[in-house]
Amino acid sequence: MNSVVILCNGAFPTQPYPLHLLDSAEGVVCCDGALVKWLERTPSARPLMVVGDMDSLPKELQERFSSCIFHETEQDYNDLTKAMRWVLREHPEVSEITILGATGLREDHTIGNLGLLMEYTRMFELGERKVSMVSDYGTAFAITDSCDLHLGEGRRFSLFCADNSVRISSEGLVWPTDGVVFDAWWKATLNRTSAPIVSLHFSHPAPALVIVD
Repeated sequence: MNSVVILCNGAFPTQPYPLHLLDSAEGVVCCDGALVKWLERTPSARPLMVVGDMDSLPKELQERFSSCIFHETEQDYNDLTKAMRWVLREHPEVSEITILGATGLREDHTIGNLGLLMEYTRMFELGERKVSMVSDYGTAFAITDSCDLHLGEGRRFSLFCADNSVRISSEGLVWPTDGVVFDAWWKATLNRTSAPIVSLHFSHPAPALVIVD
């Protein structure tokens, strides 16, 4: 299995691109009650696994899908992180993980889940795996060092970083990030790509988050 979708219990996607990712996934891991929303759209859906504390999955569905439920009761990590942990442990061959339904409905969940993308670069041995969070409004992914991003020209682009000591210079953006001090979330947001390739140059490795439309 090369690719897996992790479906969270936030706003269920409605736009063609995220729905295509869901429908074409080799395997779908549901975070607890996200299975309910998936079944409402696709009654014949069969998850690879349902992971979580089962606090939002009806008993009837717990019984119906008992053969593919991984019940985790610990509360130190959220269901998304539990699902990530399960995928990486049980399917180490996976090269691409797409997270859907992780935003919307609750602002605290949205902010927390986006922040987790950066944290996963430290929590897990991701190697060359591609991990992204896709919604109806854009795609988010984490980077940790200098890189070239093949995004296309004219896309909305925002950059966040959890390390206010790093400096990130850029090429291919309407407003270069050279000199930005990442001590507030808004500092490098609401930008736009001015070239097909965006080059980012880090002063030292650090977890950062890119969001593009």
